[in-house]
Amino acid sequence: MVEQRPLYKATQEQLDALLKRHEMFRNARMGGARAVLTNYDLTGLNLAGRDLAHADLTGCILRRANMAGANLDCCTLFAADLREANLTGASMVKVDLRGASLRGADLTGANLVSADLRDGSLAERAADGSLKMVVVESDASPADMQGAKLAHANLSQAKMSGAIAQHTDFTDAVMRGTKLVRANLRNATLDGAILEGADMSGADVRGASLKGAVLTGAVLMMTEMAGADMAGALTDKPAGKPASALPRPLEEMLKLHAEWVGTAGQAGLALDLTGYDLRTAGSLSHACLTRLHAPGVILYGMDLSSAQIQVGNLAGADLRGANLSGCDLRGINLTDAQLGNANLSEANLGYLKIDATRFVRSELAGARLRYANLSGARLVKANFAGADLSFANLLLADLKETDLTGARLSGTKVKREQMAEVVGFKVP
Repeated sequence: MVEQRPLYKATQEQLDALLKRHEMFRNARMGGARAVLTNYDLTGLNLAGRDLAHADLTGCILRRANMAGANLDCCTLFAADLREANLTGASMVKVDLRGASLRGADLTGANLVSADLRDGSLAERAADGSLKMVVVESDASPADMQGAKLAHANLSQAKMSGAIAQHTDFTDAVMRGTKLVRANLRNATLDGAILEGADMSGADVRGASLKGAVLTGAVLMMTEMAGADMAGALTDKPAGKPASALPRPLEEMLKLHAEWVGTAGQAGLALDLTGYDLRTAGSLSHACLTRLHAPGVILYGMDLSSAQIQVGNLAGADLRGANLSGCDLRGINLTDAQLGNANLSEANLGYLKIDATRFVRSELAGARLRYANLSGARLVKANFAGADLSFANLLLADLKETDLTGARLSGTKVKREQMAEVVGFKVP
């Protein structure tokens, strides 16, 4: 049995009043009330930056609504119509999106940790005890994410089993432990996506682009991957020369390199890790890696905290998710390196002074640092020309004479006064 349920059309003024009362409720103020907007039509209305955490928007029509930066944590959006909605940068932790339509929605940079995006349908119990399906006055298809933009979104631990996500953009999305059982991801873009430990059993990934994606620990049982582009993807197999192919045990090579550095090349042996995949090599925390030569090395997710890598050559290296906090990186070459989600807090990426007139600056031209943590880092004279610093944390970083020519700074956390002496970027 199917029943048609009517919608309640709200104006922007009515919505603002309801949201104000909800925000009062959230702050435990007198007169507040939880927002229950079940089956409301809020098409095209503005909810940007508003606090809707724990609100009930079951069956709500939010087509083309502006919800950028909104707080939707633990919000119920069961069977909601969110087609073409703007949800960029929204916080959607543990949001209930079962049966919701996200076709063409923009969720770039949204936080969807532990969100539920499985299929679902509205139903209620009739007087005779039977269940009857409820249809809201909308032509949206349930659990539909086709054409949605989820680039750089955090979908860790999200439930997406059975979701329809054809042609959906998941570029650089974080999808650790995401449930994608029997999901339809045909022709989706998953370039650079972090799919560590994701369950993709029975998923359809045919024709999808997974260039540079991370699939370590992913469950791929009966996954259909015909025609998928896996160029540069990291799986459980070594992506470069394995650590086992090193001429000596790495620990011994580190000791010889430290001796080489300490004696200015008179003893020991310089360390060359060009093209190696060292993900299984263990921690490099506090290691002496000064003048390390390692273009294209894979150090994904590794601990290099407080290491000394002055004047090292790590051009094109994969350091996504790596811990580089407190490192001495003066004069390092990280040109075109991948540093997305890396921790560089309190790291020294300033210049290395050779004598009174000469110095070597740190090179990060073209590096990808989306969501990297550079809080408190020293970046004096560093070259970030053409680098991608979108959503990176630069708070308390020293940006004196830092070259940001052509750099991307969308969503970057930085204060206006920090930008006073940068080069190549005009503060609006």
